[in-house]
Amino acid sequence: HDVLYIKGWGDDIEWKTFEDGLQAAKEQNKPLMLVIHKTWCGACKALKPQFAESKDIKELSKNFIMVHTEDDEEPKGDQYVPDGGYIPRILFLDPEGTVRKEFYNVGGHDEYKYYYFSPDLIVETMKRVMEKIHSPSEENKEKTVSDEL
Repeated sequence: HDVLYIKGWGDDIEWKTFEDGLQAAKEQNKPLMLVIHKTWCGACKALKPQFAESKDIKELSKNFIMVHTEDDEEPKGDQYVPDGGYIPRILFLDPEGTVRKEFYNVGGHDEYKYYYFSPDLIVETMKRVMEKIHSPSEENKEKTVSDEL
């Protein structure tokens, strides 16, 4: 699968299309982080450079399947608009492809739970997802460390 080149959202992040991402999440048993935005959206444009410059997001993104949908690529279905179709919104899916509504921006707005205006808030949610949806790559790392001792 080709790695998507997403202009401006972090060139070092391995972005996938939604379909490829769902498949990869299942195969690699990793949570999926879905960034939904529109090219014309001012709040998206404001978030984009902050997102791209965040070293924490880049580092944590290795534990996720990173999916980015722009304009018409946005997936259809009620689960992708848990509390409205505002943008940008960031959803987290488990490896089975189910949107986990409990992973929202705790420090954000009650009416727009999946809207983030700062990378730090995104990082906080990413860490919560990693604690709850265990990624097998961590186990493998631990094993290799103990083998070396």
